[in-house]
Amino acid sequence: MAYSWQTDPNPNESHEKQYEHQEFLFINQPHSSSQVSLGFDQIVDEISGKIPHNESEIDENTFFVPIAPKWDSKGHSLNEAHQISLNEFTSKSRELSWHQVRKAPAIGFSPSVLPKPQNMNKECPWGSPIGKHHGAADSRFNILAPSFTSLDKIDLQKELENENRNYHIGFESSIPPTDSSFSTDFMPKEENKRSGHVNIVEPSLMLLKGSLQPGMGESTWQKNVESIGCSIQLVEVPQGSNTSLASFCNTVKKIRERYHAADINFNSGKIWSTTTAFPYQLFSKTKFNIHIFIDNSTQPLHFMPCANYLVKDLIAEILHFCTNDQLLPKDHILNVCGSEEFLQNDHSLGSHKMFQKDKSVIQLHLQKSREAPGKLSRKHEEDHSQFYLNQLLEFMHIWKVSRQCLLTVIKKYDFHLKYLLKTQENVDNIIEEVKKICSVLGCVETKQITDAVNELSLILQRKAENFYQSSETSAKGSIEKVTTELSTSIYQLINVYCNSFYADFQPVNVPRGISYLNPGLPSHLSFTVYATHNIPETWVHRINFPLEIKSLPRESMLIGKLFGIACATNTANLLAWTCLPLFPKEKSILGSMLFSMTLQSEPPIEMIAPGVWDVSQPSPVTLQIDFPATGWEYVKPDSEENGSNLEEPPKECLKHIARLSQKQTPLLLSEEKKRYLWFYRFYCNNENCSLPLVLGSAPGWDERTVSEMHTILRRWTFSQPLEALGLLTSSFPDQEIRKVAVQQLDTLLNDELLEYLPQLVQAVKFEWTLESPLVQLLLHRSLQSIQVAHRLYWLLKDAENEAYFKSWYRKLLAALQFCAGKALSDEFSKEQKLNKILGDIGEKVKSANDHQRQEVLKKEIGRLEEFFQDVNTCHLPLNPALCIKGIDHDACSYFTSNALPLKITFINANPMGKNISLIFKAGDDLRQDMLVLQIIQVMDNIWLQEGLDMQMIIYRCLSTGKDQGLVQMVPDAVTLAKIHRHSGLIGPLKENTIKKWFSQHNHLKADYEKALRNFFYSCAGWCVVTFILGVCDRHNDNIMLTKSGHMFHIDFGKFLGHAQTFGGIKRDRAPFIFTSEMEYFITEGGKNPQHFQDFVELCCRAYNIIRKHSQLLLNLLEMMLYAGLPELSGIQDLKYVYNNLRPQDTDLEATSHFTKKIKESLECFPVKLNNLIHTLAQMSAISPAKSTSQTLPQESCLLSTTRLIQTATILGFSKKSSNLYLIQVTHSNNETSLIEKSFDQFSKLHSQLQKQFASLTLPEFPHWWHLPFTNSDHKRFGDLNHYMEQILNGSYEVTNSDCVLSFFLSEAVQQTVEESSLVYLGEKFPDKKPKVQLVISYENVKLTILVKHMKNIHLPDGSAPSAHVEFYLLPYPSEVRRRKTKSVPKCTDPTYNEIVVYDEVTELQGHVLMLIVKSKTVFVGAINIRLCSVPLNEEKWYPLGNSII
Repeated sequence: MAYSWQTDPNPNESHEKQYEHQEFLFINQPHSSSQVSLGFDQIVDEISGKIPHNESEIDENTFFVPIAPKWDSKGHSLNEAHQISLNEFTSKSRELSWHQVRKAPAIGFSPSVLPKPQNMNKECPWGSPIGKHHGAADSRFNILAPSFTSLDKIDLQKELENENRNYHIGFESSIPPTDSSFSTDFMPKEENKRSGHVNIVEPSLMLLKGSLQPGMGESTWQKNVESIGCSIQLVEVPQGSNTSLASFCNTVKKIRERYHAADINFNSGKIWSTTTAFPYQLFSKTKFNIHIFIDNSTQPLHFMPCANYLVKDLIAEILHFCTNDQLLPKDHILNVCGSEEFLQNDHSLGSHKMFQKDKSVIQLHLQKSREAPGKLSRKHEEDHSQFYLNQLLEFMHIWKVSRQCLLTVIKKYDFHLKYLLKTQENVDNIIEEVKKICSVLGCVETKQITDAVNELSLILQRKAENFYQSSETSAKGSIEKVTTELSTSIYQLINVYCNSFYADFQPVNVPRGISYLNPGLPSHLSFTVYATHNIPETWVHRINFPLEIKSLPRESMLIGKLFGIACATNTANLLAWTCLPLFPKEKSILGSMLFSMTLQSEPPIEMIAPGVWDVSQPSPVTLQIDFPATGWEYVKPDSEENGSNLEEPPKECLKHIARLSQKQTPLLLSEEKKRYLWFYRFYCNNENCSLPLVLGSAPGWDERTVSEMHTILRRWTFSQPLEALGLLTSSFPDQEIRKVAVQQLDTLLNDELLEYLPQLVQAVKFEWTLESPLVQLLLHRSLQSIQVAHRLYWLLKDAENEAYFKSWYRKLLAALQFCAGKALSDEFSKEQKLNKILGDIGEKVKSANDHQRQEVLKKEIGRLEEFFQDVNTCHLPLNPALCIKGIDHDACSYFTSNALPLKITFINANPMGKNISLIFKAGDDLRQDMLVLQIIQVMDNIWLQEGLDMQMIIYRCLSTGKDQGLVQMVPDAVTLAKIHRHSGLIGPLKENTIKKWFSQHNHLKADYEKALRNFFYSCAGWCVVTFILGVCDRHNDNIMLTKSGHMFHIDFGKFLGHAQTFGGIKRDRAPFIFTSEMEYFITEGGKNPQHFQDFVELCCRAYNIIRKHSQLLLNLLEMMLYAGLPELSGIQDLKYVYNNLRPQDTDLEATSHFTKKIKESLECFPVKLNNLIHTLAQMSAISPAKSTSQTLPQESCLLSTTRLIQTATILGFSKKSSNLYLIQVTHSNNETSLIEKSFDQFSKLHSQLQKQFASLTLPEFPHWWHLPFTNSDHKRFGDLNHYMEQILNGSYEVTNSDCVLSFFLSEAVQQTVEESSLVYLGEKFPDKKPKVQLVISYENVKLTILVKHMKNIHLPDGSAPSAHVEFYLLPYPSEVRRRKTKSVPKCTDPTYNEIVVYDEVTELQGHVLMLIVKSKTVFVGAINIRLCSVPLNEEKWYPLGNSII
């Protein structure tokens, strides 16, 4: 597609009227007689088949716009064939939109600064009369760039009917054109240089902070040199002509070469189960229940090894058991049944995460190492393969210009050049070919080319005017000289292009041209902005910054902005911008360089870094900057060893430093506090502060400050490697600091590093080069672990959708695929294809009508079946250890929520594994869910290391593209809303809903107690994590329960306190979700009120454990500030989490604070009201056809249709007592249990049934008078068995009644599941005496008392009091020494967790603390505590007396 000019219909009109009537039209529109084609149709046809682009990508994303006036020896303008990517022109660039072209801002020279036509006539260097043609010297010009996504939707004729534009680029001359159909004037270059008032580019210097490592070595070029007649030689450079790109390719290649395919340690091709440090406190005496499957054996072997048992020792024991002592354990490995995950032989069982979370029977498969498939391993032939970015980045069109394309136009130029030198005729052909060369090379025209073409045209014009009559050879010599200069200029343009942009070729032996650069002031930052190419004017403007070069930090960025002046308002509008590092490789840029400019609306000032925009990727607008020929070399500042002999600071100073260190991140420090911390920087160490805080308090990045920062950096001893995460945030651009941070992270194991990959991928943004230590660390670890490589792949794929840094992430992704090898890279491709198919299915289901969606889904699932027919198997993007081979067509469905997510069930490729169900979501941004779940996982790991298993279910979630992703389905999980709906219309308002549901699904006492414990722990864990992270939009539809008692939350679209509002009122009124029905279940309907105290204790303990790791959590969130998440974007979001963590508080203060939040949540009635509204709203939306396995089974219906007890048989008398019968009960799921019942209990059961079912005929009960005198026991066994058979096989109503179920399913003789690691809720032998629990601490003349709980307190009449506690510090009985807590209404076991403080207590000796418990004014109990004998900082129960002493 090309454009055409409509020539002036009335040449006698004024310039202003001409300007108004000119039009810019599509070339494929009908041409009038006055229109002249400007396109290079011939050259486009010649080279269109030779540019190595992905054809589909060109069709979708690229179009060609040749723009070139018909130009000959007398009308001089080099114009261009744009290759414009539609992705570059978004609707955000409104200034460039064709829809707004009538009011588009003019660019460049205003009429006031341009010379008038008559003045130009006087100053014309060759004296040609301007009046002979129609000039446009005072007209403004504009960039007309497309800003749309569908070309056929735009009617340019209609949009531009009143517009008139003059376009001219380069080769200024006043020589009149010979072609009268093209009428335009060109401003002489002298005038161009004098027009100094233009304001097109506004460069601004930004001191950015990023890092760069020196190049790892220059890559070796292939000796594929092609010479052309004009002596322009091009050499093929497959890894790219750009030095930074070539260096990156070389670095990646060297990293890959360090890991040979033969090295089984790093190339096993297996997915190893993730491990952590062994949690000693959690697994001190734990044993695991393991079933081992062996080939050629039908029955599994049963082992119960200790948690600290090494995997290789377990293998040795298995081989010994199988009498295969001759086999070596090292030749065998254990595979997790149902997946492709393998245990690590050198680690203990308890170190594996799967053992830390799964307390059930674990099934493993013993395999021989050499027989286990390592299908994802790299092959030997890949060890020395070359890394060429163009082979992996075809979709990027990284080679905008191919060598063959350029050779084609250069050969034609050479042909016409030889003809010109021979005949001294047809200069138009030469100029046309030069124009094509410039068009191919990014539409860039240098001053040297412009001067050479103008001089060549002038020589031939003078020759035509007989200027060289005296000497024919003189004309020929002049032509040869000028053409040599022209060829040299072209050669230099090719060299500048190759050095500036990515190309697969490079010129050889570039001739050195005469430098026209002003060296400028050698000590100051100075350069010349020569031109912005592809806009209709060239301009020169010298920029001088009042900055000394030596004062600039190494990580300094230069930002250039292109503005357009709007004609109507005379205001400047930003059109394009670019940015570049001043010291890319510790040396400044030399000579002329081209920089592509992006049309994105505004540069992200807060995260300007070299990767934010790829200046080496050609774009429609190119900026040429001429740097001084004398370069600046960055000199690393000498470190100053200050503070080595410092005096000990005052204690108050150290205390203040410790208080400041509680801020955890420099972003939360005020400027005053930063100055204070920096003043005492040499007194800071890892005991009283953190390194990110100290370095983040530095006043700037000048040479001396950086030197002192490096001194502190070298002296610092890290307390743990994760402290270094804070040095990889945007606050620390210095490369030395980031290098040290990476060195610390390099000490982490692969599985540990895996937890923090999302943050490390974001940290790449602030690196100085893709060869940085951080990038190298990521590539090294991806070569060592398939788990790391797999997760890194999907993180990078998702990062490609970010507004900035796309180019860096794509290159890093290409490097990862190269390092991973063909097998794993092919697996990535299959997963990507699977994800695309799921996305297409989701879109079609969404767009279908309600009644057609199920049919559409059924039809589209066929695409997945075709996919598996092609690829056989594919790993899941959610979990690389799971391999799938097909689709369970009947189990697929969709959910009825707004996003209409799909439920897809895959067939497991492992024959020992179950089918795998997951949710595919389209239309939701899952990156925020990923972050929240990652932080929760980190918290859970911390708890486990502290010996606290909070029974957390943390499902997997993966964002696989823009607003789409995969979510793991938790089997047998239902929403709390569904449980509420099955409890009736007011289910959310009932107290016993949750307890009743768990009772229905856990008939065995052991199962019920296990469910209660799981709920107790998981509910406490989720209370803590949702409070810290401020998770909002909480209602009963995003809280889920499993029958085993686990509670967990889903859907984290709102967090960090960004609650939804309705009518200006926050919907989330409680700090977190803990309702009275949850308390009702925990306390078993109020029977065990001390369980609530245990719950509060557990919550506070878990909260205080997490608080100790506040710095880690804040660092993880800070590193995600620039990830583009909607609700994590500023310091206020970090401050929200900081305020919830309260790192400045003591444990006692934090305990008191969190207890208040528990009570606040418990008393928040709007939570129940919100649940009720959700339940009512969802009742009408439920459709049985759309239900899935995640919905609640119809248990209430099962009670009337399914017998929960199959049989009950007396086995004999119990060993405990001859009066108790031992009865075996068989349940509906074929499980059995043993109960003990007496004859009297059977008789009571019959009496209850007679009362409850008076209208029914019941079996006759075998009373005592029915027994014979002999063999009575045998007779009674038979009679009772017959009675039970009749009851259980009779009426459904009787069989499933509460009294029958409670008789047979309660009080099992032996618990079926032993959970030794779970604490017992409450005391086994409760003490009924009234007590109060206190924690007393004394420090710095301050006495602090934490009132925790009381138990067994009653009023004199035995009722529950509304008790409060009063304190008196004796011997000061005055009211000034009186302290009082709040009262807890109507409770015999109240919880307080309130702090009472007495200041200025100089000593404890001689002081007595009198504690009195009252209910309003009624006395309940009291105690006097002698403070000198009290154990400080310990929890202790104190007995309450019945009188005041």
